[in-house]
Amino acid sequence: MSYVGRLAPSPTGLLHLGHAATFWTAYTRARAHRGTLLFRNEDLDPQRSRPAFVDAMMEDLAWLGIAWQPPMISQSQRLPAYRAAFARLLESGAIYPCICSRKDLARMMHAPHDEDDEPLYDGRCRTAISAGAPPFHPSANYRFRVPDGETVRFLDGNLGAQAITAGSARGTQKPDFGDFLVWRKPAPGDPHPGGLPSYQLACVVDDAAMGVTEVVRGADLLKSAARQILLQRALGLPTVDYFHTALLRDQHGVRLAKRHDALALRTLREQGLTPADVRARFANAKDGSPIAG
Repeated sequence: MSYVGRLAPSPTGLLHLGHAATFWTAYTRARAHRGTLLFRNEDLDPQRSRPAFVDAMMEDLAWLGIAWQPPMISQSQRLPAYRAAFARLLESGAIYPCICSRKDLARMMHAPHDEDDEPLYDGRCRTAISAGAPPFHPSANYRFRVPDGETVRFLDGNLGAQAITAGSARGTQKPDFGDFLVWRKPAPGDPHPGGLPSYQLACVVDDAAMGVTEVVRGADLLKSAARQILLQRALGLPTVDYFHTALLRDQHGVRLAKRHDALALRTLREQGLTPADVRARFANAKDGSPIAG
């Protein structure tokens, strides 16, 4: 099978050094496999996505020396595909409506969970699996019913063998993740009255449609691989390979994010750094070691 990788940035801010490191790894792995690298614009956040950031990220990546095969795929143009996948999950009983309030979810946030990871859901809205498609509740979010106690195993191309356990927070042993969101109800003023897919569902549907064979992304999304493997199985889609890269951190040990303007590629360019300078900075960084800002 021919290698197909993808770049999948979100246009919610300027790309920073951490993005550059991950995307450079994706680019070099596609080249090493003599494969294809595609570009997906993950613009499903109507409140934060900006066309100017789309232009900026494409310009910054091209400046860095990363090339991909056009055309660019934009998730905002693929809502029918996500709705079709959602309908299949609903029909099979794999998902259920969740009417928990923000206050309810905030209480769950007190349970230990990884940085930026979805808090462990306690299953209070879980219902019994029923035959046939239940009625759609437009005012509810929808969660995937994970198989309690199942350990999802896969071999990560960078981090090695992984064993991540699914289950409810009500059990005696704390699993790695619980029932997760697959569909979000529309927010007030949202231009999409039917709601939007979560990152997990949109990612799985798009990776399959694009023929992706390996996903290269940051290690903060390692648990997402287990969630997505379960979704792939429920939707009858092929499982892809995963390669999770080390996260870059600032001089205080904080993981790089779009709030780190001093380490944005645009800022580094304006300071006179060359693409080779930028590549050298993240190439010399080790897993978890700070990078000067």
